[in-house]
Amino acid sequence: MPSLGRIGSIWGCDMPVLAYKLRHRVTLQRFVKTQDPNTGLITEEWSDVATVWASVEPLSGRDFIAARAQQSEISARVVIRYRADVDSTMRLVHRGRIYSIEGPPLPDAKSGLEYLTLMVAAGVEHA
Repeated sequence: MPSLGRIGSIWGCDMPVLAYKLRHRVTLQRFVKTQDPNTGLITEEWSDVATVWASVEPLSGRDFIAARAQQSEISARVVIRYRADVDSTMRLVHRGRIYSIEGPPLPDAKSGLEYLTLMVAAGVEHA
């Protein structure tokens, strides 16, 4: 199968990313504040930005130990096709579970415009 690019991880290794590995559906969400024009009441909520194909992989034992050593809450690595609007203020939902994006999205090593690697923490809500 042809490789569609290489993704660098924060752990210093490259992993090939093939399109068939993007087999999970995740929903990217952004925290928004809106004001009701009639009452003036401000509501705060998470709003869906996009639902995309992704690879959701729990950290390996070695990576998990390294993350804990750095006092990180990171529990999984999520790879999605490149999107310019993804940042660390967002969160994602996969199979009903909420994951916060920890740190900036990491672009692929080849062009920086094919894939993003998101390091995520499960069950952590940022508001």
